[in-house]
Amino acid sequence: MATVSRQKSNLLEQFNETRTRTLNLVQTLEKDDFVVQTASFMSPPKWHLGHVSWLFEIVMSKTSQNYEFYSEEFNEYLNSYYHQFGEPHDKDKRGLATRPTVDQVFEYFHIITNNVSNILQNEVLDVKTQQLYLMAINHECQHQELLVYDLQHLLADKYRPVTHNTFPSTLQQKYNSVKIDGGLYPLGYSSDQFCYDIELPEHKVYLNDYKIDVYPITNKQYIEFIEDGCYDDFQYWLSDGWEKIENEGWNAPMYWEKVDGQWMTCDFLGRRKINPNEPVCHVSFYEADAYCKWAGKRLPTEAEWEKAACWNEETQSKSIFPWGNESPATRHANLLESYLWNCTEIGAYPEGKSHYGCHQMIGDVWEWTSSEFTGYPGFKTGFSEYNDKWFANQKVLRGGSFGTPSSSIRSSYRNFFRLDERWLFSGFRCVENI
Repeated sequence: MATVSRQKSNLLEQFNETRTRTLNLVQTLEKDDFVVQTASFMSPPKWHLGHVSWLFEIVMSKTSQNYEFYSEEFNEYLNSYYHQFGEPHDKDKRGLATRPTVDQVFEYFHIITNNVSNILQNEVLDVKTQQLYLMAINHECQHQELLVYDLQHLLADKYRPVTHNTFPSTLQQKYNSVKIDGGLYPLGYSSDQFCYDIELPEHKVYLNDYKIDVYPITNKQYIEFIEDGCYDDFQYWLSDGWEKIENEGWNAPMYWEKVDGQWMTCDFLGRRKINPNEPVCHVSFYEADAYCKWAGKRLPTEAEWEKAACWNEETQSKSIFPWGNESPATRHANLLESYLWNCTEIGAYPEGKSHYGCHQMIGDVWEWTSSEFTGYPGFKTGFSEYNDKWFANQKVLRGGSFGTPSSSIRSSYRNFFRLDERWLFSGFRCVENI
């Protein structure tokens, strides 16, 4: 009984921390900011606040008899994905709905917070129910990162974060790679803590020997690719990628602009010159793949990436994080709780490097892999119509970004996006065959 109580107490603590962090992200917004949808791929902030609360309603409806939803209007607006709960609202039109209002969404957010808190405090929950609430908490963490993406697109330097810390000091780093022996590798999650169903089951894959970059590709390196005319040369691009280049007029990562011969960006730190030592960010799979071809290398598979991130050759075992099994702290990686609101320079977190000496495999930028997003062999859905409905035309990314909550990330975590998407905090590193 004591164990169950501790689990419930921990669950309540996670829930409260998560809800508080969501409110902190929107604390400095003006009311007008909450309703705007600047592109089809982003969502108005009020929708995020409502949607994460609505998913808790879904959990309560599955675990409480005769549960009555707060509002049919809210159900219709806040469901954009799940057919089992009715006809999904057109996600491209979230910004066209003035109702529910911002005030109503905030009221809803707080009501659901109170309802869930009461359940977690006062009701006896079996393991399955606890897992559902834990999934909903992690789902809100996912939307916190998506909200940060959307704030970048909506406001950029006009967004004023609640907190802003000092960037870690760095020394000039030398670009290099490290050799990793092949053989059988146990890919996937192997601990007994929460993970998503798409990280399971752990299974063995065979890897050939390879070399992987110690650091993510930097802005300096990527500028060399641009200046070599590669956005004008079809030979480096997949067919669909080249079509995207021509149709969209891409000539640099998203948010970049060349002014008087100087590459500039506009982000949470303001309108500024590109820092050559930061990992390149806001590139699509197509751009990452083209760079690798230009460099005579390739993108890693997710198994190659994961082994480089968490395998210990001496003990022949893997850790949850590159540095070990200790939960992420600000000395390890640049995640959301660092509140830096930007990538840090390569080499900024020596305490967070992997056993192989690879830096920043957690935090800063999500890293593209060449692997298709699909279920692992023996996959069984744990959450119906959740991650598994996206098993088509997506590539796997690993490692988290500066917008990822620390409780969400681990080396086995699998993110996924379409090949042309650039609005996420996405970068990459290269590998070479040996």
